[in-house]
Amino acid sequence: MLVVSTPDNEKPGANKYLPSFKKPVTPDSRRRMITIALVLFVLGILLIPSLFSHKSVKTISYSTLIHDARKQEVVSGSISNASGIITGQLSNGTNYSSNGPVPVLSNEVNLLRTNNVNVTFANPSSILAAFLPYLIWILIFAGFMFYASRQARGQMNGMMSVGRSKAKQFNQDKTTTTFADVAGYLGVKQEISEVVEFLKSPGRYKDIGALIPKGILLVGPPGTGKTMLARAVAGEAGVPFFSVSGSDFMEMFVGVGASRVRDLFGTARKQAPAIVFIDEIDSIGRKRGAGIGGGHDEREQTLNQMLNEMDGFDPTEGVVVIAATNRPDVLDQALLRPGRFDRQIVVPLPDLDERLPILQVHSKDKPLDASVDLLMVARGTPGMSGADLANLANEAALHAVRRNSTTIGMEDFESARDRVLMGQLRDTMVLMDDERERVAFHESGHALLAYVLEKTDPLHKITIIPRGMALGVTMTLPEEDRHIMSRHHLEDSLCMRMGGRVAELLVYGDLSTGAADDLQQNTDLATRMVREWGMSKEIGPMAWGPNNQVFLGEDLMHMRDYSDHTSQIIDDEIERILREQEVRAIEVLTLHRRGLESLTRALLEHETLDGDTAAQLIDEANGEPVWPKGSKTVSALSGVGVKAASNGSNGSTPEGSTKKAPADAVPLVPTPKWEPPTLPAV
Repeated sequence: MLVVSTPDNEKPGANKYLPSFKKPVTPDSRRRMITIALVLFVLGILLIPSLFSHKSVKTISYSTLIHDARKQEVVSGSISNASGIITGQLSNGTNYSSNGPVPVLSNEVNLLRTNNVNVTFANPSSILAAFLPYLIWILIFAGFMFYASRQARGQMNGMMSVGRSKAKQFNQDKTTTTFADVAGYLGVKQEISEVVEFLKSPGRYKDIGALIPKGILLVGPPGTGKTMLARAVAGEAGVPFFSVSGSDFMEMFVGVGASRVRDLFGTARKQAPAIVFIDEIDSIGRKRGAGIGGGHDEREQTLNQMLNEMDGFDPTEGVVVIAATNRPDVLDQALLRPGRFDRQIVVPLPDLDERLPILQVHSKDKPLDASVDLLMVARGTPGMSGADLANLANEAALHAVRRNSTTIGMEDFESARDRVLMGQLRDTMVLMDDERERVAFHESGHALLAYVLEKTDPLHKITIIPRGMALGVTMTLPEEDRHIMSRHHLEDSLCMRMGGRVAELLVYGDLSTGAADDLQQNTDLATRMVREWGMSKEIGPMAWGPNNQVFLGEDLMHMRDYSDHTSQIIDDEIERILREQEVRAIEVLTLHRRGLESLTRALLEHETLDGDTAAQLIDEANGEPVWPKGSKTVSALSGVGVKAASNGSNGSTPEGSTKKAPADAVPLVPTPKWEPPTLPAV
């Protein structure tokens, strides 16, 4: 596969479509708001009298008022029965105020009326009316203080509830997932069904003295359905189901994680029988004491509390803990001991028999064309998880919509699989003619070796259309799910990856950067062959696995447990293996030079070739078939070839069939013979 790397020049920017969130009210801002409210209240109290004040009033004596009334200079007079104060207006328009006797003399009232003074009597106003202007401001201030107190009380409640568990509860009426919704994994279902039986009828186990596992750890690669299995247990058992992520226990406050663990298990005990599901438990269950500074941190205190809660379970409580992780190697040993997570259930990647029902589940609501054979789709998707298969079915439906079809056909599944395995098409990327030709020779070298070598996977497709980060892709598909690989198979894989680099070297006489990914994969594989799998005559039956302790923080530096001399031997053996396979690739491509050029011309013309077409071109250039027809190719989702059809269910070769080339075929360059060291006599 030819890969091109491009610099990442784009910087993430703010997304204008993301919702904006209000900034929370802080104590400092609340104090500022209260101070401003107090200032406004005081100013209102001072300014209210002026707002309700009357016009300027002239204060005169009572005798002057009587004198002016006799001169008919008084227009009106309002006499207060309570205070005797007389207010009114003079003939010149001036308002006046005068303090009269209490009670007012009747003859003086008659005097005022005789001199055409409009005399009225005013009763004292109520206290409410006097304080009404002030009451309005008091109510406004009281409302503001009530709002501020509610905000403070809400934040105080949030502070007090920070230690409560964030687990989501799914009751019996909400949990609808059952084992029927989880396709495949019959062995896993059988293991976990005991939990369901215990929660349904715990008396059966109690009578015979059996104890159900207190904790079940689901271990498997991402996307294999660990969370769905846990929900299926809750749906089958019909009990409350508490779901929480491992990261939900962690907070910036000290002791919050442990408090949330206590709250979670306390709630589960009250509603027992119940299931507590902790997803990604490795985020809080890592080994204690790892890393810089020892082990007294918030994560370890949370783990300690969880260990205490699980170990303190009463077997009759009916609370089962199910956890999921894809990194069981980093978990603390105290968490995995019997009495806590005392049963581990491995949820592996589905095999062929499991991929088919998974595809059927994800395709049951989709209109499939009559030409769709899900068994063939399952054969062509080795190594895919349940999530990958769900994505494959969805991509097939999207492709059908893009081509305006009302049903999903086989071509949609083919396109979806190519997109998942090889990446998205980059139709807008235009290569120069010399680059395009070099890519064609590069991929032709891979394809020719994939077809000619004996132990490589069958050839499926070659393309020089850029996909993802690759400028071209050569795709091979295994005949069946493979769990172990022989040394011969690994060496053929190394040789096939050398095909692109060697083809460029034979045609152009120089090398390019397109083989960077091939060289990296080959170096990693050769390193594992020497260091881990004992496939080196010089090293012998010794293994030094990869040092992953740096990830746990137990070692800050990569430590090796072998001498410098052994290190030099390892480097020499890795180099020897890679150079032998490079020489082997040169010899095979030189022998099939006409096939290489024929395959390149076809790629430049059609850009994409399937395995059958590529095999036919190589055979025609060779003058005779290299292999029996169909035995080293995979048509587009048409199943494996003659080899797979002739094999038994266990992968054995039936009587009368063979995987080797016919007698008249062009002989292949043999793999360098490897002999085990001679053992000394005992």
